[in-house]
Amino acid sequence: MKRLIVGVGGMTNGGKSTLSKGLQQKISNSCIIAQDSYFKDESAIPVDNNGFKQYDMLDALEMDMMMRDVGSWQRDPNWFLRQRGLNTTQNNGTGVFVLIVEGFLIFNYRPLNEVFDKRYFMEIPYHVCKTRRSSRVYSPPDPPGYFDGHVWPMYLKNRQEMERTVSGIVFLDGLKSKEELLAAVNNDIHQEIEKLREKA
Repeated sequence: MKRLIVGVGGMTNGGKSTLSKGLQQKISNSCIIAQDSYFKDESAIPVDNNGFKQYDMLDALEMDMMMRDVGSWQRDPNWFLRQRGLNTTQNNGTGVFVLIVEGFLIFNYRPLNEVFDKRYFMEIPYHVCKTRRSSRVYSPPDPPGYFDGHVWPMYLKNRQEMERTVSGIVFLDGLKSKEELLAAVNNDIHQEIEKLREKA
């Protein structure tokens, strides 16, 4: 059984989820683990001096739980897909299972970053990110000034740390069309799948 783990990272509202879902539809034997599913309860999120909840940091996430789920997939991807109600195809015994891990801090958590075979990072300019963020409805909702007072500064800080400690990231222009981005990344991943299939 052959496995490929793909990381799709990037800033808030950069297009990570859209790309990941598109890839899952095009890649057989694939599934998504989304980092946003692992936020701690709101009561456990620390608050800074400005009264802003500190969601944009690793301490706001149940990373141990996320790693357990990744480990569960690594041990038995076939079982993992069935547990999630997803169909699997064996492709005459040469099937490659693909895990797509999507999130805004996936490359900043070393144990998780170390499992990736491919790394992609979606980026968009500040003004586009702010506009997209303001059109989304969050629970709890963003308080006034939250984007400029917390979200964007934390993105810059996390991005700097990521670039200092992680190599092999393919940066993607989130202003390109969804179709163009999906086609490029899908082609790249399918090349990796073919390499795995050719290995004895």
